[in-house]
Parts: sequence; structure tokens; C-alpha cells
Amino acid sequence: MTNPQGAAVVLTDVTKSFAGHRALDGVNLAVEPGEFIALLGPSGCGKTTALRALAGLENVDAGSIHIDGKDATDAPANKRDLGMVFQSYSLFPHMTAAENVEFGLRMRRVGAEDRRRRAAAALKMVGLDGHSDRYSHEQSGGQQQRVALARALVTEPRVLLLDEPLSALDAKVRVQLRDEIRRIQTELGITTIFVTHDQEEALAVADRVAVMRDGRIEQIGTPEELYRRPATPFVAQFVGLSNRVAGTVEGDTVLVLGQRLPLLEPSTTPDGPASVLIRPEDITLAAPDSSDAGLLRGRVLSTSFLGSLRRSQIQLADGTVLAVQHPVRDDPAPGAEVALALARVPVAVADTDTDTDTANVAVESSQS
Repeated sequence: MTNPQGAAVVLTDVTKSFAGHRALDGVNLAVEPGEFIALLGPSGCGKTTALRALAGLENVDAGSIHIDGKDATDAPANKRDLGMVFQSYSLFPHMTAAENVEFGLRMRRVGAEDRRRRAAAALKMVGLDGHSDRYSHEQSGGQQQRVALARALVTEPRVLLLDEPLSALDAKVRVQLRDEIRRIQTELGITTIFVTHDQEEALAVADRVAVMRDGRIEQIGTPEELYRRPATPFVAQFVGLSNRVAGTVEGDTVLVLGQRLPLLEPSTTPDGPASVLIRPEDITLAAPDSSDAGLLRGRVLSTSFLGSLRRSQIQLADGTVLAVQHPVRDDPAPGAEVALALARVPVAVADTDTDTDTANVAVESSQS
């Protein structure tokens, strides 16, 4: 396969409604050639609608879509030079892997010899060079999705669209295939837009992530920017795990758990009671016999081994429960007395309008 140069993609004020519900509400997105962008958000936020509008599978009500500098707003799907991989594998069961991959080339009237050569190269690229004669029922889910990816790549598109392609796979295969997609995308330089509701996937593979809510993009930035400097309370809640703890905002700080911490957005946060979001990794275990008056005291409720780290649930004397992320070598037993220190880093205040069921809140803290 040759290395197609990725195309720039620009969505400007794109709007789309279904039966009176606005699925896209003035979406603006600019993707650089060869960039890998993830659209991340809860179900119903508009991310798949945005992808389908870009693919030409949905007509937009207003706004424009430009691909490689050309207006593609009203262009049919087959004229947009795109490759697309869906959540469902969508393979033809009566065709072999090679025949499935060749299908798009056949529709483009590519000669038989050239089709076979390009299909073989595409299958090799996705690690299936020995599977060309296998039918779908002879392949695992991960192998079928690799065939679907090869089928999208074989036409050498300048833009690759991925609509939750990994959600039907088991955890280990999902990680392997996401890394493979990133490797192939980097190698080919294809502009890629990846829709997912899984924040770990988005943060792991994308150059930038666009967090969507109610048909709009709340924030777009690098994974680290979204995690460390969320622009809105919704992004702070949705990206990463947080403890949600009662506090009181006073000016540009918040009093929480007896300590005063700086605010991420002091100018937009009114004084008064608030729910404060504290990352588990911003709470550290300290020596229980320490005399530091600034430490919090608590009892271990449970601890979980997560491979490279542990996450423990600690109950403070006032009943507040905190999730604490710490090194594996620190292994407090349930019931053990521990001391905790809060990192003096800026914290976000939770959005009271956000349904906590859609937010990645590690512990919804309460006080007895």
C-alpha cells in the first residue's frame, strides 16, 4: 500500500435535528492533515451523528463541511474519499477475508490482479496475511474487525472514520487493536476521527480529544490538557476519576476537608457551598504516626490491585469516603488506620446540572 497524505477536515457551525431534537448544535471542528482526533462523550451527545454527517450518511440542516479545502456539505458519501469502520463488523458472510477487503476496489472497477495485490497488502498491514481465505464464521471478533479495518484502508482514503470500532471486543483484544490502529494511522498519515464513549481509549490513542455534550463540543485539547486543565465542570467530571466532596468556595480558593485549595476557574465559580472534584492521585498516603496537623486521618475500607497501581477506599472520621490512588508497594489492610495528604493543586467544582451517572466519579462522598 502507498502512504496517502491525510486531508484537512473542517466542520463549521454544523447543525442537525431529529424530530425536534437538536443532535448537533453548531459544531465547529478543525482537523489537521494526518491528525488523530477522538470524539468523546456520553451516549446521545452527538458524536456519532457528527461522524455520520462527515461521512455523508446524514444531511445537515445548517453549516458546512470541508474536506481537503473543498466544500463537501452536499457531496454524496462515495465522493468524499473516506474510509469508515463501524461498531458492527458489517462483513459479507459469503465472502472470504480477501474478498471482503477487495469489495470496495471492485466497486471502483480496479483490475483483478491489482485488487488481489492491494487486498493482500492491507491484510498484512493489520496482521492477517495468513487469513485471506477465511470466512467470517472462522474468525474471532478481533480478526473480523481487522478485516473491516483493512477494507477501509485498501482504497487508500485520505480520511478514516472509526465509529466505536472496539466496543464489541473483549478488554485485551480491544487494547491490542487500538494500539494497532494507532500504529497504522501513524504509518500511513491518514487523518483519523475516532468516536468512542471510552475515555481510556480516547486518551490513549488521540493527538487531541473533543469532549461533546448535548450536541456541542465542550472542549478540545490534548489528552493531558483535558485531564489537567478541564475548561468546564462537565469535562472535569467526565474525563478521569474524581472524588466528589463538599466544600465552600471563597474567592479563588475552596475550603474542603479542612484545607484551602486553589480553584481551576476562580472567576466563574460563585462563592458558597459547592461539590469539589479531587483526583484520586492527588491524595497520597502518609505515615500514620506522622504528627503533621495538616494530614487527614481515616480507616481503610477496601483496596484494589490494578496492576501498576492500587486504589483504596478510605473513610475519614466524619464519614467522608475518599478513593486514593497509590503505588502497589503500599498495601494497607482493610481496617488499618492511615493518614492522607491533599496535593495543593487546582481543583474543579462540579457542575450541579450534570447527571453523575454519566460522570466518572470515583466516590460520591457523603458525611454521616
